[in-house]
Amino acid sequence: MDWEILLYIAAIVAAIGFLAACIGLAVLLVGLKNTMKEVADTVAGLENQLQGVLLETTNLLHKTNELTEDVQDKSEKLNTVVDAVRGVGNSVTDLNSTVRRITTTVSAQVEQNEDKIAQVVQWSNVALGIRDKWKERKVYETSTTSHYEKPAPGQKRLPESDY
Repeated sequence: MDWEILLYIAAIVAAIGFLAACIGLAVLLVGLKNTMKEVADTVAGLENQLQGVLLETTNLLHKTNELTEDVQDKSEKLNTVVDAVRGVGNSVTDLNSTVRRITTTVSAQVEQNEDKIAQVVQWSNVALGIRDKWKERKVYETSTTSHYEKPAPGQKRLPESDY
């Protein structure tokens, strides 16, 4: 009998152990259920946020494409301007070399004709001297032959001179 009681006691201990294991499993499953519910809520929130991010990303992609097209258009226009500036630069370079060539030619011609230029300057000075003498003579002749008949209104008569 002793074995029977021990068998019953062992069965009761096993039953109590099984009951404890079931209760522990139940507590674990309830906690896991709560955790899974929180995970499900978090995933649902993430889905909503992901939809918002996806919408923002799509809008950003469209704006980026528009900006890229705008930059390409402006780049093509800028290329035209750069080509025009390059043409102006080439024209200025050509003009500089032409002016340099003309200046060199003129300098060479001046050096070759230096004596002739000096003669022209001398003859010009002589001609200007003759012209000045001619004007002085005309002024002298005019001043000796003219008399003032009437002074202009408001003007005094000059005294007569005996030159």
